[in-house]
Amino acid sequence: MGIRDIIEGKREWRAHVARVKALPPDYQIVYKEIQKYYFKIGPVGLVDGTLLPGILDFFEEGAAEGKGVLDRIGDDVAAFCDDLIKDSPTHADIYQESINKKISKKSQ
Repeated sequence: MGIRDIIEGKREWRAHVARVKALPPDYQIVYKEIQKYYFKIGPVGLVDGTLLPGILDFFEEGAAEGKGVLDRIGDDVAAFCDDLIKDSPTHADIYQESINKKISKKSQ
C-alpha cells in the first residue's frame, strides 16, 4: 500500500463520516452502535469496504423517505447486524479455525 492509497483511504473515510453526520440523530446513534459492533467482531466484509457504506446507503434511503431507523431495521439492532453477516466469516472465526487445526495436528 502506497502513500497515495493511504491518502485516498483517508479521503474516503472522511467523506463517509460526513455522510453519517448528515443523517438524522436517531440514524446516527444506531449507525455508530452498528459500527462499534462490527469493529468488535471483525466481519471479513468490513475490510473490503462494502458493508458500512451499504448500511449508510440503506439509512440514507430511509431518512429520505421520512422513516425512523427502527422502522427500517427493527427493534433488535444486534439481530439486524448478525443477519447482515450471517454467511460471512469473521476474523475471530478464521482465528478459531487456525487454532482448531493446530490442536488437531498435535493430537494426531
